[in-house]
Amino acid sequence: MDIALWVVAALLAVVFLGAGVTKLMLPKDALYEKKMTYVEDFSDGQMKGIGALELLGALGLILPAFVDGLEWLVPLAATGLFLVMVGAVLTHIRRKEAFVPPLVLGLLAAFVAIGRFWIEPL
Repeated sequence: MDIALWVVAALLAVVFLGAGVTKLMLPKDALYEKKMTYVEDFSDGQMKGIGALELLGALGLILPAFVDGLEWLVPLAATGLFLVMVGAVLTHIRRKEAFVPPLVLGLLAAFVAIGRFWIEPL
C-alpha cells in the first residue's frame, strides 16, 4: 500500500505542479484561450490564488520524500488538494461543464489523504 500511495501522490504532484505553474504564470485571458472557460467566474487574483494552492499542494505531496521530518505534510497537502477539487467540481457542475477530471483528481487526493492519515502513515 505504501508504494501505491507514493505512486498516486507523485502523479498528483506532477498534475498539480503543472496546473499551478500554468495558473500562476499566465494571465486570465490566456487561460481562457487554453479552454479553461471557468476562469470567467474568477478574478485574475483568484486564479493566481488557486494556482498557488495547487503548487503548494504538489510540493507538500513530494517534499517529504526528500526531507526528513516533513512526513506530516503529505496527508495535509492531499486534504487541501481534495478540497480544491471539491470547489472545482462544484464550479464545473454549476457551469454545466465536464466535471469528471477534477472529480477523479479529488478522489485520488482523498485516497492519499486517507491512506496517509490512517492506513499507512509515514
